[in-house]
Amino acid sequence: MGRKQKQKQKNKNKIVLPPELPPELADEEIEFSDEDVDFVETNPDYTHYFVDKIDTEAITKEVKRVAGAEEDTWEAAHLERKKRQAEREKNDIKKQAQLQHPADALPVKTLDGKLFFPTEHIKSKFSKDEEDNEEDGKDKQLDKSLVRLTKAEKRAKEKKMRKDAKKQGKDYVKTDQPNEETPQAAVLAEVQEDLTAEEAFENKMRKLAELGTALLADPESNIRSLKDLLQLSRDNDSSIVRLALRSLLAVFKDIIPGYRIRLPTEKELEMKVSKDIKKMRFYESTLLSAYKAYLQKLVISEKQPTFQHVVIRCICNLLEAAPHFNFRESLLSVVVKNIGSHDDIIRKLCCDTIKSLFTNEGKHGGEATIEAVRLIADLVKANQCQLHPESIEVFMSLSFDENLGKPEEPEDPKLKYKKNKKRKDNEDPNKLPENDRKKNKKMLMSKMKQEVDADYKSASFTPDVRERRSMQSETLSAVFETYFRILKQTMHSIKTSSEANTNAVAVASVPHPLLDPCLNGLGKFCHLIDMDFINDLMNYLKKLAAAGNNPLNASEKGHNYLTVSERIRCCIVAFKVMKSNLDALNVDLQDFFVQLYNVILEYRPGRDQGEVLAEALKIMLCDDRQHDMQKAAAFVKRLATFSLCFGSAESMAALVTLRQLLQKNMKVRNLLENDAGGGSVSGSVAKYQPYGTDPNQSGALASVLWELNLLSKHYHPSISTMATTISTMTTAQTQVFFANITPQQAFLDLSLNLESFEPKGNFQKLNKKRKVRTISESDEAIDTPMDVDGVSKKFSEHFEVLRGIKENETLRRELDRTNVSLQLFEEYKKQKKSVGKPKSKKSKV
Repeated sequence: MGRKQKQKQKNKNKIVLPPELPPELADEEIEFSDEDVDFVETNPDYTHYFVDKIDTEAITKEVKRVAGAEEDTWEAAHLERKKRQAEREKNDIKKQAQLQHPADALPVKTLDGKLFFPTEHIKSKFSKDEEDNEEDGKDKQLDKSLVRLTKAEKRAKEKKMRKDAKKQGKDYVKTDQPNEETPQAAVLAEVQEDLTAEEAFENKMRKLAELGTALLADPESNIRSLKDLLQLSRDNDSSIVRLALRSLLAVFKDIIPGYRIRLPTEKELEMKVSKDIKKMRFYESTLLSAYKAYLQKLVISEKQPTFQHVVIRCICNLLEAAPHFNFRESLLSVVVKNIGSHDDIIRKLCCDTIKSLFTNEGKHGGEATIEAVRLIADLVKANQCQLHPESIEVFMSLSFDENLGKPEEPEDPKLKYKKNKKRKDNEDPNKLPENDRKKNKKMLMSKMKQEVDADYKSASFTPDVRERRSMQSETLSAVFETYFRILKQTMHSIKTSSEANTNAVAVASVPHPLLDPCLNGLGKFCHLIDMDFINDLMNYLKKLAAAGNNPLNASEKGHNYLTVSERIRCCIVAFKVMKSNLDALNVDLQDFFVQLYNVILEYRPGRDQGEVLAEALKIMLCDDRQHDMQKAAAFVKRLATFSLCFGSAESMAALVTLRQLLQKNMKVRNLLENDAGGGSVSGSVAKYQPYGTDPNQSGALASVLWELNLLSKHYHPSISTMATTISTMTTAQTQVFFANITPQQAFLDLSLNLESFEPKGNFQKLNKKRKVRTISESDEAIDTPMDVDGVSKKFSEHFEVLRGIKENETLRRELDRTNVSLQLFEEYKKQKKSVGKPKSKKSKV
């Protein structure tokens, strides 16, 4: 009992300090919310009620517990409480410094087998404040650092800082801003960034190489690495993206199988299969998903100019290497879209890829060929035939069976009857029917055989004869559809331009770049054209061959009028179509001969193609049967005049054609006779008309081939010898001639020889006395003055002649225009008179 009383006495005598009051604040810093002020103003009675309800007894009780004590004891108690608080805070700091952070460092294993985690000393705000206070030597701040601020003090401090910031006109920021870096630190930071970027680039390149080699070495076990490669292709560095795309291209070209991957259905997934089949299914599905993602990346990057060349090269290589694989349609659409690109590199890559598809049909069985031809046809239609010529030149790489245009031969009924008869003879009527077991076995064997045949067919890409025939017919129809669309578009543009010229209305010229390759394609595949379209095609070609005659000015032709080479090609195509369908076609080709006869005068060596002219001379004049005498003589005379005006290659082709015409037509050799009044046979026209448009009405038999005399003195020895051999021909029937060379071959040989040909001049030999000259004489000859006045006089005379020729040409053009306008005016008068006559009769009545 005594202990308890002593304990109670000590507790009574113990000094208990009152709780700490909140810090004193100035009246300016105290802020009241608007809601509190409104509440007090609206409820004045509540303030009296609040003051009355304050527990004054509890307050006096707390104050009395300290009031009786002495001041020294009260201050000592107060200091002890502060010391205890400071010691408690120091212990907290030590505990916080001794905390372990296993995530920041790797553990270390000791010899005993225990794990030791290295610790990291964390400096708190209080330790930083202590260091700053030690440097400054301020004891007051040390005391403040030991005392933690209350929430009210923090709030007051923040308000004060906000007010100071408003006074200075700056925004208040809670966190301390770091000090500005020095220029040396900035340079060091840039160098460090460059070094880290180079290291990252090298690491990415090394990773690309490792992933690629691992996939090529063992694709089945490392198939997941494709996702890592795809992730690298989405990098921010453009060079890494290019390398990743090329690496993926090499990997896919190597690991793509030789068949199309078909993912299993839901029923097949529910079935129980072996581990190998599961592994194969996982491999195929992963490969297909990665391949799809790669193609999507290529299609997206193709629109960016920085990756366009790389992406097009990857797509073309993929399509060329694996045209049988999945997602072929997306690759073909990109390639065909860029087949008419303005970039030469991209266009050449796409055209070469399409040509390889057409030539190597064994890789895809002809399916890719049909898709590509249809896409090209749609592209031509969408662009209204305004594409690069190479976009349809790829059709020249197509190959068709020779019997594609012919109808299928029905099976002989006799052979069918014999087969059925043999089958009936082999069957024994007395033989008993087979058991059900044997029937089931035969049915299973037949099913297995059909499945094996189907698998072999899909693996080898060799379609049946009927399937191949149907695919080729579809391809051919799409090709001819494109060709006929180009012809129709060209005819439409020419028609609109001619109507505008007659009405004197300005119309924008529309070029036709696809006509030349279209005519080449028609000439190659003309033996496969259906008979129903040949008459329409011949009418189109006849109109196009006559489309170069500009009524106002033949020398200044717009884009809407065809060139000489294009008109000659129309004539060539017409003759090829005629020769390939001789049995079923009867068309008069006289209009095409007339066009060739007129085009020869419009030919220019630098502007037009000499190979086309040589081909036309061969097909229309040399290969054709014997011509009419008047027509053959007209062509002989015009070709002789032509060979005087142009280069050696064109002259040689014309002379070869001329010789063959003279060999075939014996009566035309009368042009070689040099009579006083012309040729010995004048024909129906007594006078030769050199500028006539119709060869049958030119009267060439009334002239002589005086051009051969000039050609025999030609500077080129081949042409001079050819002219002399032609002039020695006679009208005797016993002569035999051999045509060993064609106009095309002559043009090609002479055009190649002209590069290394040097004409030999016939210079007179000088006397020995004049050859032997001293140095002084040569110097005197060099120093002799030149007659400047004589040279200038000769030049002026020469240029006057040229000026007169040009003025004559302009006057002739104006005269032609006036003649045309006068003819139109006379026609207008006649029409007006014919309209006005019936009105006058009515008035008289």
